[in-house]
Amino acid sequence: MSETGKSSRYERLRAFVRQLGPGLITGAADDDPSGIATYSQAGAQFGYGMLWSTLFTLPLMAGIQLVAARIGCVTGRGVAANIRQHYPPALLYTLVMALLIANTINIGADIGAMAEALKLVAGGPAHLYSLLFGAVCVLLQVFTPYPRYAPLLKWSTLALFAYVATLFVVDVPWAEVGRRIFAPGVELSDDYLLALVAVLGTTISPYLFFWQASQEVEDQQANGHPAPLIRKPRRAVKELGRIEIDTYVGMGFSNFIAFCIMLTSAIALHANGVTDIRSAADAANALRPVAGDLAFLLFSFGIIGTGMLAIPVLAGSAAYAVAEAFRWPRGLARLPLDAPGFYGIIVAATLIGIAIDFSHIDPFKALIWAAVINGIVAVPVMVVMMRLAARRDVMGQFAISRRLAFTGWTSTCVMALAVGALLVSFV
Repeated sequence: MSETGKSSRYERLRAFVRQLGPGLITGAADDDPSGIATYSQAGAQFGYGMLWSTLFTLPLMAGIQLVAARIGCVTGRGVAANIRQHYPPALLYTLVMALLIANTINIGADIGAMAEALKLVAGGPAHLYSLLFGAVCVLLQVFTPYPRYAPLLKWSTLALFAYVATLFVVDVPWAEVGRRIFAPGVELSDDYLLALVAVLGTTISPYLFFWQASQEVEDQQANGHPAPLIRKPRRAVKELGRIEIDTYVGMGFSNFIAFCIMLTSAIALHANGVTDIRSAADAANALRPVAGDLAFLLFSFGIIGTGMLAIPVLAGSAAYAVAEAFRWPRGLARLPLDAPGFYGIIVAATLIGIAIDFSHIDPFKALIWAAVINGIVAVPVMVVMMRLAARRDVMGQFAISRRLAFTGWTSTCVMALAVGALLVSFV
């Protein structure tokens, strides 16, 4: 190939990568240590029997995230700010406070999983590692300027390739895997239903909606476009095209990693009689005797890497939601003294999350309750987003199409059924 051809391909690749941002980061953050635990448990408990769920959830996840991204880009406001403007305050404050509680519990569980993973690899006190991980995440968010922080988050997504690499150190029967994806043999047991609901709840989470919508606003402003699309429609074709590519790539990447984690657990754990996983660190530790040290190390470092990405998203999405609800100055592009409430939420949520790790609260039970709260919050937020995205007085000429409306409402209905099933199982 000529030098000109190589240069052209390189430039096209660079142009493609430049289009990736909020959608890619959002999708990667969905595979946090808590999500890793969920996918590992599904693979360990049911083998190949739940691999199909990663394909099933992809269009649902992509559709609803695309709705959230469009709301932010078109209106120039995040999800909470739009709810504040168009819905009763009681609904807004209830949803935002529930999100804050769920995110804080999730932060604690993720930091704890990262600390346990590092302890497995290097030894030492897990509590010290919890403090270090929490401190690093807070310092990066508070003191790193947004133009440098956003690319750092984007390149942090590469840590998830550790789970792709793990597949190369186990023997994958691809023919059997392919058959079970398309003919899974769905079970009708309570355990199977609960695991399926957990996968749905992990994949479609409200903090992802708040984060991506607010990040679209931040990205517009950082790129010199302070006016939203509804006021500058000439940018619409380029911006909406970029959002679509970014979101589909991000959600596809997220579900591909979930598939790799589930498949690794099915091969290395389920096939060897290990069927009970309570945390991501448990999954890594269980891999060691059956898949070897390399698989163990890759899985462990993947937990740490994705946690460093997910914790800022969890804390940041809570901060955006609270700040928008109370009309506080907000945004990672602002200096800490210019947005003290916004950064205060980030610090407080992270510190309380660390405190959970020092308490006697069972992290597994805490995660269950976080999943329940997230599921309950997700459904009304999705309903509100779908209604906002279809309103001409909110979105102008950029109200969502019938195709996107169908996908978004399907995702909402599936999530509502999943939450209903989850609540029935608890009763």
